[in-house]
Amino acid sequence: MSENRLRIAITKGRLLDKSMDLFDSMGLDTALVRDPGRRLILPIENYPMDAVLSKAPDVITYVEQGVCDLGIVGKDTLLEKGGSFYEVLDLGYGRCRFALAVREGTDFYGTYKTRRVASKYPNVAKQFFAAKGMDVDVIKIEGSVELAPILGLTDAIVDIVETGATLRANGLVPIETVAEISARLIVNTASMKLYKAQILDFIGLCEDELRRQEQ
Repeated sequence: MSENRLRIAITKGRLLDKSMDLFDSMGLDTALVRDPGRRLILPIENYPMDAVLSKAPDVITYVEQGVCDLGIVGKDTLLEKGGSFYEVLDLGYGRCRFALAVREGTDFYGTYKTRRVASKYPNVAKQFFAAKGMDVDVIKIEGSVELAPILGLTDAIVDIVETGATLRANGLVPIETVAEISARLIVNTASMKLYKAQILDFIGLCEDELRRQEQ
């Protein structure tokens, strides 16, 4: 990596599109990033930064290992994967939430038996119930977690909810918010020391634009 160019890993998909919208409004040239072809590392041509297009868990890995200085990733991935980095800014887009959901009419808390919960995010679910002091069996599901309570595998699910339409279509209702989710800016701990002025300049540009958008 060139000493005077930062690298920022960005989650591909909707967060990449929203991130480029933010960068555009900050005056950065995102043309190459928006039309990458098969390339995975693209320069911001009017700012000393290269964008690395990554899957969400890899954003954390690249930042944690120091091959990227900064990253943009959803809070859901941060909560599930964890890691050693600085979480410096809530970017405000990609908003949704983790919710605990059950079959309609189920009294999840009104029993002393050990409850079973399905989730694609087992660490998030375990931390949530541990904080409540509850004895819960968490089962990791890779596909549609809504099936687990319908099939009688579990009593509830912990999953990402945006509109709640998928839950309603499958006879499930959210009963508690587990955590709020949005895109976050993270920074490698060593990079913050080595390239402090450059990184603070970029954070400042982001903060100024986010404040402007709120007005």
